[in-house]
Amino acid sequence: MSSVEIDGKCDAAFGGVREVFERHFAEGVELGARVAVMVDGAVVVDVWGGYADPGRSVPWSASTLVNVWSSTKGVVALAAHLLAERGLLDLDAPVARYWPEFAAGGKEELPVRYLLSHRAGLAGLREPVTVEDLCDWDTMTSRLAAAEPLWEPGTVSGYHALTYGHLVGEVIRRVSGRTVGEFIRAELAGPLGADFHVGLAQRDDDRVATLVQAPPPPGSEMEKVFAELGPIALAALANPGVGADAANTARWRRAEIPAANGHATALSLAQLYGAYAGRSAVIGAEQTDLARQGQGRCLDLVIGVPLGRESEFGLGVLPSGEEGNYGPNPRAFGVDGFGGSFGMCDPEAGLSMGYAMNAMGHHVLNDPRKSGLIDAVYAAL
Repeated sequence: MSSVEIDGKCDAAFGGVREVFERHFAEGVELGARVAVMVDGAVVVDVWGGYADPGRSVPWSASTLVNVWSSTKGVVALAAHLLAERGLLDLDAPVARYWPEFAAGGKEELPVRYLLSHRAGLAGLREPVTVEDLCDWDTMTSRLAAAEPLWEPGTVSGYHALTYGHLVGEVIRRVSGRTVGEFIRAELAGPLGADFHVGLAQRDDDRVATLVQAPPPPGSEMEKVFAELGPIALAALANPGVGADAANTARWRRAEIPAANGHATALSLAQLYGAYAGRSAVIGAEQTDLARQGQGRCLDLVIGVPLGRESEFGLGVLPSGEEGNYGPNPRAFGVDGFGGSFGMCDPEAGLSMGYAMNAMGHHVLNDPRKSGLIDAVYAAL
């Protein structure tokens, strides 16, 4: 096995998860990482190892945070579902009911559920967007409010890679009076004791792992996606293009980019995705069932077309489905982050799980590290 020291705890019944985790280090596919598993609210696996920096001088620790990219989206969706369950947000109401400026560009009747399910036609903007623009909340939300959809809303999904958080987050802000980062901190992360941040305080910079992103190898899924970008996918994934270089900056960390810049531990992902399990005081089983309800299989215009395979989003999460994205229960669900992180939940098993790392992989979905860890968890259940 690996010469990297693995810290943390692992119940004996889940020893196979630790073995897979150790094997990833031995195979050289990890720099630093952590995986956490909760069953019926109890932590059964929480192990970490490796290094927080490419120079291998800072050991990964229990307090290490890392940018988890799109794994943030499932937490943003949880915030929206919490408001919906409280009767403050109607997912079938027009977005413009809460955000009047959004009625421009023919979007007067576009419902909130289209934002959550990547069907709003706003996967990107037509005009050039810089990373600085992305970090400026008012700039992004005003442009999105004024924009005309890139396709007919509701007809098909197109992964809203970078715009998702500004769209759903502005609705959360209009309804709650708090930014999405403030709302998550006060209503979700704080009560659950989850070390999760959208808009990271400067005092936490010393805890953040440096992301490492090698160019995609020939023939990888990521290379294929970027080699075959159509106009809509270009708007979603390359306007602006972001990666480790952007995410490792202080400006990125301070901003609220709720589609992509949650800073988290793997345990916090397990805690927050576990809030969907219907066993906590966060949201109930009925709201969770609504969140994981598929909105229609299709060839997603952003990630499905170049890969040539269909998928189906729920209202803020991706169901495991027939592909087994999150294990054998087709009604389990989660969200993968760019490079390999993920959070997932299986309410029927009382299971939630989080994985976070700094060596970014090259799969669009279902990084092999994720699949191996999930398989080991279900083998232990």
